[in-house]
Amino acid sequence: MAQLHDTFDATGVAPAAPLELLPPGRYAAQIVNSEMRATRAGNGQYLWLEMDVIEGPHQGRKIWDQLNLVNPSQQTVEIAQRTLSAICHAVGQLQVNDSEQLHFRPLQVTLAVEPDSRDKHLPPQEQRKQNRVKGYAALGGTPPARTAAAPPSAPAHAAPQRPAPGSSTTPPWRRAG
Repeated sequence: MAQLHDTFDATGVAPAAPLELLPPGRYAAQIVNSEMRATRAGNGQYLWLEMDVIEGPHQGRKIWDQLNLVNPSQQTVEIAQRTLSAICHAVGQLQVNDSEQLHFRPLQVTLAVEPDSRDKHLPPQEQRKQNRVKGYAALGGTPPARTAAAPPSAPAHAAPQRPAPGSSTTPPWRRAG
């Protein structure tokens, strides 16, 4: 039992509605939180990623993924490393030593809807569904790799910069006429 500090009046607060799964497809997103966590079995670690959808009708929704970077299975580690490489390439950060270097950089996330792995023992009609990340790519083309001469990255709390409406991201020397 837990004593509340005040009387809670539910008539003054709209009840939370359950969130529906995101439809399968590609979403513009950005990583907003990450941390290394221990596996349930206690014999490894995974990089937990929390992402926000940043465009479209599902803007503001959350996406989660985990990459098993420390695991007894070398194949599992290789899959996680390839996925992390795809994220690094998508955001233009090819050498990272802290997952925070990947935060607040737009990328494309491909989602599928699959049966919840925790329900695999149930008949198909009783299994819950869940969103599953199937891949990462650059948003709107491949970003250039950062070099030592590149300007410093934006602070982790800053929102990604967008070109002004009507402006071009193509360098002047590559624009036609």
